Amino acid sequence: MAEDNNKVMTPDDDTAATFQIQKLYAKDVSFECPNAPKIFQESGQADVKMNLAQRVDDLGENLHEVVLTVTVTATIDEKTAYLAEVAQAGIFKMSGFTEQTAHAVINTMCPGTLFPYARRAISELVSDGGFPPLTLQPINFEQLYSQRMQEMAQQKSGAPSGEQSGKQTGDTVVDQGNGEAIDVEAPTEN
Repeated sequence: MAEDNNKVMTPDDDTAATFQIQKLYAKDVSFECPNAPKIFQESGQADVKMNLAQRVDDLGENLHEVVLTVTVTATIDEKTAYLAEVAQAGIFKMSGFTEQTAHAVINTMCPGTLFPYARRAISELVSDGGFPPLTLQPINFEQLYSQRMQEMAQQKSGAPSGEQSGKQTGDTVVDQGNGEAIDVEAPTEN
């Protein structure tokens, strides 16, 4: 019965595709406050930046480990107040998808599943580090994926796509093990 809830109908196929979460876990958690205790005496609003990266490993038998790394850096007057990083991972079982649909699922549903766990862990790290609570706003991974696919299509066709960093990323929204990441202008609440 539970398996029926995990079936997804694909437009390319009359058969049902399955997407199942096998395991969710924190792979790596880090908090640094390099300028403590002096940073607590600084006045002013912290400038908070967030960076996302994703790595995908094929585990065989339709299993994929997806690791979403969320890095938050806060600075006050160009001094690092804190750096919090969480690598939230999951093992996902996917079958019955076309290659294109599987690619989209890995880059939208998987990070969308992992992000709330990483967001909670970041919030706890920041609070436990002695700083005001930090609330990371939700991320629309479908929109990020769509934008990245459009950028890649424009790059392949030679059409200008706005500001280019010169970095060549893979054919995914976020890093899939090649060491590059997308900077996300994500709203935060302090």
